[in-house]
Amino acid sequence: MKLLAGDPGWTVSADVVVIGSGVAGLTTALNLRSSNLSVLLVTKAKIDEGSTKWAQGGIAAALGPGDTPDAHKKDTLIAGAGLCDSRAVDVLVTEGPEAVRKLIARGAVFDKSESGEIALTREGGHLRNRILHAGGDATGAEVSRALLSAVNDDDGIEVIENALAIDLLKSSSGAVCGVTLHVIGAGSRDGVGRALSRAVVIATGGLGQVYAQTTNPSVSTGDGVALALRAGAEIADVEFIQFHPTVLWRDESSSGQQPLISEAVRGEGAVLVNNKGIRFMADKHRQGDLAPRDVVAIEIFKQMKESNSPHVWLDATAVKDFAIRFPTIFASCLENGIDPRVQMIPVSPASHYSSGGVKVDLSGRTSIPGLYACGETACTGAHGANRLASNSLLEGLVFGTRISADIAENIAPQTDLAESNSEVFLLDPAIKLTLQLAMSQGAGVMRSATSLTQTLATLDQLANQNSQSPCIEAWEVSNLYLLAVAIVRAALEREESRGSHWRSEYPENSEVWRKRIVQSYSATGKWSSILEEVR
Repeated sequence: MKLLAGDPGWTVSADVVVIGSGVAGLTTALNLRSSNLSVLLVTKAKIDEGSTKWAQGGIAAALGPGDTPDAHKKDTLIAGAGLCDSRAVDVLVTEGPEAVRKLIARGAVFDKSESGEIALTREGGHLRNRILHAGGDATGAEVSRALLSAVNDDDGIEVIENALAIDLLKSSSGAVCGVTLHVIGAGSRDGVGRALSRAVVIATGGLGQVYAQTTNPSVSTGDGVALALRAGAEIADVEFIQFHPTVLWRDESSSGQQPLISEAVRGEGAVLVNNKGIRFMADKHRQGDLAPRDVVAIEIFKQMKESNSPHVWLDATAVKDFAIRFPTIFASCLENGIDPRVQMIPVSPASHYSSGGVKVDLSGRTSIPGLYACGETACTGAHGANRLASNSLLEGLVFGTRISADIAENIAPQTDLAESNSEVFLLDPAIKLTLQLAMSQGAGVMRSATSLTQTLATLDQLANQNSQSPCIEAWEVSNLYLLAVAIVRAALEREESRGSHWRSEYPENSEVWRKRIVQSYSATGKWSSILEEVR
């Protein structure tokens, strides 16, 4: 399958096309240049507008005294609820410290303690202080700044901004040899064009806009996962959508990107309370308010349901120097009429991170030759059923480095472009809100066979609302539709509760389901899935 689009009006080429300008894409691009490969970096909006810069949490790495990669691994495996690929976790935690050191060498500045050492804090699911922060709650912005500065200094990286990747291009052998793009702008690269290359790396970030409320920016419409799916790549673990437990609740009509209240606030002493003022996490998990995110999110959901309230409360009034420690969050609260130094913050869960994505191996290779995926777009297996806090930026650094090394060693010559005979589709942008509300209501924090079946029926109806007018909004909603179907199909198939996937009629996890659901989508629009053993 491919999206309806106009004929390409221009062509550009490079050794490698990297789609996405977050930590994963930038790290990959910079490391590719170390092998003297030319890079075309494609980004959907401005180069600094992806999810990375919004990351309030930090980067987890075993850098502190007494900490070890093995301890980091144990915490990651526990959070992943039995579905982590242990080999991927080994790679993440053992190569992570060096990846962070390299980031620091590129100019990233992290918060220091009074002694002048890097300050390491703790977040949910971690049993040691191993989280690096920058600017208190602006880690992503600092990581993005440092990497972008390095990219801007490299003439071998050409950047195309405001460009949506529409579909992958293939050679007669089935290998990926480029991508079609739509660029919003003036000049010869206005409109649809094509970028030819010897390899393509997808690093487009998340799919949070599938839901009505999310912490993700508006550009996070899952374009990379949908792009790979339509090309025939396998995806895995997409039912595991992590809902961040503490997102600032504004009002019932709010939709789109919502202000995030980092769990680092709980790491500094904030506590969750219900409408009766009772702390409810203390007897739910041995780590209390710092339990893994899936545990906290589901308990908040239960408290909201029991009290028929749209939110619970985060009491941060005892946090020392809140405005200094969390300047971004403090400003967001003030903008919404809340002073967290003296008032409790209303919070509720919202979609935050997809643990699944395009299935890749330990070198970031997908099931299609020449196609790689990195960051939130990819499913390395390192997160399992639930991502451990602050492992995501680390994953982008580690696997971006691995991908660039594999490409440098194995990149194939440029091949001829083959004509595509895939079926074409495009959906009406007007279905977007209906789709998002259906997903939030039926495939959100708590799911059931009834809610998921109803959601799938709604999606089936929306599939009939076609468009013959190619535009950014139509391409985006078509991507969202494809991902919504994939999420619901996998959630229906998994008859258990595990990690960030909760089924009300199957409240426990089952050893029978200690398997990965791998899905694919044919050129004629047919879905298939297989169960894969976890390694």
